[in-house]
Amino acid sequence: MTNPLLTDQLLPRFDAIRPEHVGPAIRGLLDANRARITGLATGDPPTFASVIEPLEEMNHRLARAWSPVSHLNAVVNSPGLREQFNECLPLLSAYHTDLGQSEALYRACSAVAEREAATLDPVQQRVIEHMLRDFRLAGVALDPVRKARFKQLMLELATLQSKFEENVLDATNAWTRHVTDAAELAGLNEAIVEQARQRAHERRTEGWLLALDQPTYVAVVTDAESRALRRDFYEAWSTRASDRGPLAGRWDNSPVMEDILRRRHEAAQLLGFDNFAAYALATRMAKSVPEVIDFLHQLARAARPAAQREFAELEQFAGTKLEAWDVAFWSERLQRSRYAVSQEELRPYFPLPRVLAGLFKVAERLFGIRIAERQGVAVWHPDVRYFEIAGPGGDVAGSFYLDAYARPHKRSGAWMDDCVGRKETSGGKTPPVAYLVCNFLPPSGAQPALLTHDDVVTLFHEFGHGLHHMLTRVAYPSLSGINGVAWDAVELPSQFLENYAWNEAVLGEIAAHYSTGAPLPADTRRQLIATRSFHAGLATMRQVEFSLFDFRVHAGYDPARGGRVLETLGDVRREFAVVPVPDWNRFPHSFGHVFAGGYAAGYYSYKWAEVLAADAFAAFEESGVFDRTTATRFLDSILSRGGSRDPLEAFIEFRGRKPDIAPLLRQHGIAA
Repeated sequence: MTNPLLTDQLLPRFDAIRPEHVGPAIRGLLDANRARITGLATGDPPTFASVIEPLEEMNHRLARAWSPVSHLNAVVNSPGLREQFNECLPLLSAYHTDLGQSEALYRACSAVAEREAATLDPVQQRVIEHMLRDFRLAGVALDPVRKARFKQLMLELATLQSKFEENVLDATNAWTRHVTDAAELAGLNEAIVEQARQRAHERRTEGWLLALDQPTYVAVVTDAESRALRRDFYEAWSTRASDRGPLAGRWDNSPVMEDILRRRHEAAQLLGFDNFAAYALATRMAKSVPEVIDFLHQLARAARPAAQREFAELEQFAGTKLEAWDVAFWSERLQRSRYAVSQEELRPYFPLPRVLAGLFKVAERLFGIRIAERQGVAVWHPDVRYFEIAGPGGDVAGSFYLDAYARPHKRSGAWMDDCVGRKETSGGKTPPVAYLVCNFLPPSGAQPALLTHDDVVTLFHEFGHGLHHMLTRVAYPSLSGINGVAWDAVELPSQFLENYAWNEAVLGEIAAHYSTGAPLPADTRRQLIATRSFHAGLATMRQVEFSLFDFRVHAGYDPARGGRVLETLGDVRREFAVVPVPDWNRFPHSFGHVFAGGYAAGYYSYKWAEVLAADAFAAFEESGVFDRTTATRFLDSILSRGGSRDPLEAFIEFRGRKPDIAPLLRQHGIAA
């Protein structure tokens, strides 16, 4: 029987993929690729068609086989799948390192760059430029001993980063809070309470059993009137996978973080960089460690006075000194008092089907596309839906899966990922396919999934990433969609699209009561929009705090002293934090963006790209937020270009000048 991971079908066969398929498929592809690469490196004369395109084809095929495996490990994690995933990680790491360290292949690519420089188009030139850069960053110029050490470090990092994420998932799944007194649930929405009742019933216990999934955690710390319940949830969440809290010492990521930081630093130094932060910037818009530090300090100077005023006002409103588990609760009440708007009370007005329809209408109106659901596609869970995007001519430009709801054994958070990258080469044409994953409260009985407005913003954000991936026109997979895009620019499309979740006309489309159809009152819409700048200073300082911790822990790593994770975090908090945090808070131990994902020494990218996004949206505000000419220019300059052009050049092409921080500060109501 054909291995379902090796099918030529566009879409993965999620109905047929089993853990036992993973190892044979990946090993087979790696062996075939290695055999072919040997021939590519020795062919004469090397050309773009004989070397570069085959490399693109092979990497695209491997990515298509691995993507569903990695995805399933995140959304339907199981022991068998986890075992196969972890067995293949070092194999893939070794393959990519060997590929990047191949001197023969490097010479062949260099020869193509020199021999065909005058005949290659700009996108082809950038493909080779990125390849040559990646060779250097993989250690192609190192001596054999250093090459071997770099390869070993990459293998170990792949395993450690996966272990970090597994520890967080296991710690999250392991904790529950048993409630026997209904009074302790006061303030929580009915869906959360009913879900807890059903969970208790399934486990044959009385009362309610609250889990630590993200929607429940957010609901508890924001709405639960019981301070004890809020504290318990805050402690469980902020000590996950650490040496403190209710599960102290189980799945502790402390040694994992130390090992990750040590190996990242050593790898960077092997390549001649002072530290991992400097190494990471080799592929970013920002070009130096001081540039990033100065940017974050500039934001802090602008936002800190506002944040201090906001927190002082919050404590005055609460009439007491606030602890970390009180802040979201009292912020919600202050916001209700000031704007008569409550996230939980808004839920009935944001049923997911209507929000999705409105979101699609925004994208269709801006970019001339059409989005329609397609039935009968194999999926990994019954809740998953599949949609196709048709271009102006009616042809399918791309497609995506939507996995919207929280459930056990699914990673928390929200993300967009690459299922299939766009390709249009001599080897054939493949349209792009994306995964859009969220963790919203699921439907309850006949009631559809009801979102908070924060959830709505999250959905718009991830769909912005999806558009970046699916509306690409780049032919080569390494540069199509989100691939090859500087990491500190990749959030531009996602944060740009968030603006439409705050637009009054859009809110008029997407906000209507799920049972009566009554629109969200106009006054409430305007009040909701006014909340956008509510506690913007505090929110900005929180992001600055996370970003500076991430950057300092990588830029300031000293092998003689170790990672100093908590020490570095303490230094950053003493200098920049406005909200007090208990000593036992272990936020870094579940900071997956940095220790398990692609944001290592790059968390600043969210704020960096937010500057770009606010400035880009200002162009729409100047000409009309649905102005088709401006939208077409944005599509042509940024969305469709993937990594085929320098992001600063692309932004200047769209905006007519370099980015300006002023629109972001205006958007958040923070004086420059």
